Amino acid sequence: MDCVEQKDTEANAPSVVDRYYTRWYRADLKGKTCEDHCILQHSNRICVITLAHTHPILQDGRIIKSINYQISNGCSRLNNKVSGKSKRGGQFLTDFAPLCRITCTDETEYTIYSCIRGRLLEVNENILETPNLLLEKPSTEGYIAVILPKFEESKSITENLLSREEFESIVAKRTVDQSQPT
Repeated sequence: MDCVEQKDTEANAPSVVDRYYTRWYRADLKGKTCEDHCILQHSNRICVITLAHTHPILQDGRIIKSINYQISNGCSRLNNKVSGKSKRGGQFLTDFAPLCRITCTDETEYTIYSCIRGRLLEVNENILETPNLLLEKPSTEGYIAVILPKFEESKSITENLLSREEFESIVAKRTVDQSQPT
């Protein structure tokens, strides 16, 4: 194989995310238009919570002012401690448990939710130090959190989520609705 063929093959190769994860979506979370979340589900049940490419934080050249994992006075996602093979001690999350709050420089604040039920394995502390990871690489280094659903629920967690095709259909409909005069 010559260099041109090799580069061509590398350019067409799927990313690690596309290769090993299934993308699921939650659209218009809590009734807020375009506040879309993406859940990357690995075959080992682990789910990575990220922002969908349509989320307002990733639009219009927004700049992140702060990211806060302190959900309430008594609850910080940074205090999550997991240990052992069975991941004991992780905070249990419901579908709409807040993971963090992100404030942009224009003072808009967004709450990012877990989207699925499960045990919080980790939050991404790297985005606290380098918030631009969230903007530049939301599906990889800029992820929000990692959640492990209960084994018996791992098949059913996707029932309330949208497939990539369903999500793209909603996004396309939004675009049509926005282009029509009111």
